[in-house]
Amino acid sequence: MASTTTTSSRPRAIAPDADAASASGKGGLAARVNLGKVFAPVPSEFLLITSTALMLTGFGLVMILSATSATATARGEAPYEAVIKQGVFALIGIPLMLVASRLPVEFWKRMAWPALIGALLFQMLVFTPLGIDNDGNRNWIKIAGLQAQPSEFLKLALALWIGYVLFRKRTLLSSWTHVFIPLVPMTVLVLAAVMAGDDMGTAMVIALVALAALFFSGVKLRIFILPLILGVIGAAAFALMSPNRMHRIMSFLDANCLADYFDSCYQPLHGIWGLAGGGIFGLGLGNSKEKYDWLPAAANDYIFAIVGEELGLIGCIVVLGLFALFAVGAFHIVRKTHDPFVRIVAGAITVWIVGQALVNIGVVLRVFPVLGVPLPFMSQGGTSLLSVLVACGVLLSFARTLPVPTAPRGSQASRAQASRAQASRAREPRGARARIPG
Repeated sequence: MASTTTTSSRPRAIAPDADAASASGKGGLAARVNLGKVFAPVPSEFLLITSTALMLTGFGLVMILSATSATATARGEAPYEAVIKQGVFALIGIPLMLVASRLPVEFWKRMAWPALIGALLFQMLVFTPLGIDNDGNRNWIKIAGLQAQPSEFLKLALALWIGYVLFRKRTLLSSWTHVFIPLVPMTVLVLAAVMAGDDMGTAMVIALVALAALFFSGVKLRIFILPLILGVIGAAAFALMSPNRMHRIMSFLDANCLADYFDSCYQPLHGIWGLAGGGIFGLGLGNSKEKYDWLPAAANDYIFAIVGEELGLIGCIVVLGLFALFAVGAFHIVRKTHDPFVRIVAGAITVWIVGQALVNIGVVLRVFPVLGVPLPFMSQGGTSLLSVLVACGVLLSFARTLPVPTAPRGSQASRAQASRAQASRAREPRGARARIPG
């Protein structure tokens, strides 16, 4: 009788410990699974885009400090004021980029319409008392001492919207009516909102975004060529309507630009002289001569000229190389994805950022007339930096959807992974694996 009592009480004494160990094992497994999701491997495109975006942003902060500190001190202002303002936008934009990278593709599809409507309403603020004029363009607003350019956000919003519309109509893209409606009317509305402020440079970049989205949607070539021709005709018409624009274009085509030195040739010539003065290795960081109020917009549209003057040909090659690496990572997303929405939006964002960089550098080299577009990541301007970093976050979100290559079965990496799993099981509490008698 005593033996029976001892045997029956034994499970009751051991069961609580075994249950606790089992629960502990399950909790440890859940923790390992959650940590696995956080530290899960990401595609190489994710790392390439992130690293180049961060390096270009840091490079831009250094060059903005170099281009503005001397003239600010001469005016009696704080030498670090410009770089601190830009740094604040970088500290806001980089976390936003990382947060955006965690959002699913479905979120960006749902945000297409709200983003475009919100960006258009934001752009309309330039025609209210909040709007301000800058060099003949009314494309900025000023709120509580902070200046912003709403049209920068229209680029990303339009890319998302066109990608979503063409994704919904992916089975109807063989018909030009389904391609053009509502794409063309909405794009014209966006361009009109920007051109009403007389900002042709930004309007050209937005048109480039729309054309890139149309190209990556896979429409037939004859359907793509018609909007391209309409865009060229529209740009030529707007240029002819403005004597100032025509003057800049004619001076750009003039080989003897020195004859018009004190007018429209002043800025392009000083940009070229800054690049030429740097030579191969540059004058040294902080030793630019053009930044002493010789070169207008030295920290903005002509920041690349300061890079060439202070860091020489080597510094220019580094900047071009970083943009090339960014383009490689972004275009890999376009090539590898199976989602039409991801392909269209990623292609449009890539053409926007890389294309705008090439246009800006081309203006400094006098390959293009002065258009007034900033160098992405690097030019002074918080709104431009913020919009580009959020766009990078969208690309990173798309990169997470790409397949991650796994190690072949039987390879050294595969055997190492199996060994680690076996060692992990060996370290589990014995109670978690013990079989409790019934």
